[in-house]
Order: sequence, then structure tokens, then C-alpha cells
Amino acid sequence: HSRLYGPGFGLNPAHAEALAALERGDFAAAIIAYEAVLLKAPADDEARAALVQVRLLDRLQGLSADAVRAEAASAPTDVAAQLRVADLDVSGGHVEDAFLRLLELFSASADADDRSAIRARLLELFEVVGVADPRVQAARSRLANLLY
Repeated sequence: HSRLYGPGFGLNPAHAEALAALERGDFAAAIIAYEAVLLKAPADDEARAALVQVRLLDRLQGLSADAVRAEAASAPTDVAAQLRVADLDVSGGHVEDAFLRLLELFSASADADDRSAIRARLLELFEVVGVADPRVQAARSRLANLLY
């Protein structure tokens, strides 16, 4: 998990419980702890950034990269499978691939619930990567065009 965090990350004492959970490898407890921090301090950008990163790690925990990729390849319209492989791509640094996959899936889907799930995951992955990243800005612009 440390490769997702920058230097000086996690020095806020309010984050101690979440950081202790991360050290134990307990992503679920870290998520709960960061959510509690954000209830008390909604403007805590560091906690918000950590929360989306830990959620990503939690979703990928215990999954085989090969199995995730094989499932997505065999089921190109299965939203859950495509969301998992997009998570995997972002965690491995293949950000543009993840965004393109989800934008194409969003564009091709007619189901409102599927589109909502895809949009929500895209927005969360934008936060994981960083909203100032040019790849995020390009994908956000394309998503906006698809929405309207």
C-alpha cells in the first residue's frame, strides 16, 4: 500500500487509527477509520485521498490479476468484471487504459444503473489518480460529453 502514498503522507494524528489498520493490512478497518475522520473533518483532503486509495486496494485484495483480466476479456459487457479490471489497471499505472475501458463501457450501456455504477467508479478513480492529472482532465471531459 505504501507506493500509493506520497512523502509525509499520514502525519495527521487524526489518521492514526486508519494508519494502524493499514499497517495490519486491514483495509476494511482503515476505510471505516477514514470515513470517521471525514465525518468530523469533511475538508480533510488527505483523508479523502487516502480513503479512495484504500477502497481501491480493498476491492483488489485477494484477486488474481490474471483471473481478473481473463474474466474481463471473456465478458466485455459485464460491468462488474470491467470495473475490476479498471481498478487493476489504475493500481498498475495503466490509467489511460482504465479510463478508456470505462468510458467505452459507459457509452455502450443503455442501463441507467450500470451507467451510474460506471460513472461513480470513474469519479473515484479520478480521485485516486489526482484531479489535476491531464489524463483525468481528458477523461472527465469525455465523460461530460457522454453525459450531455
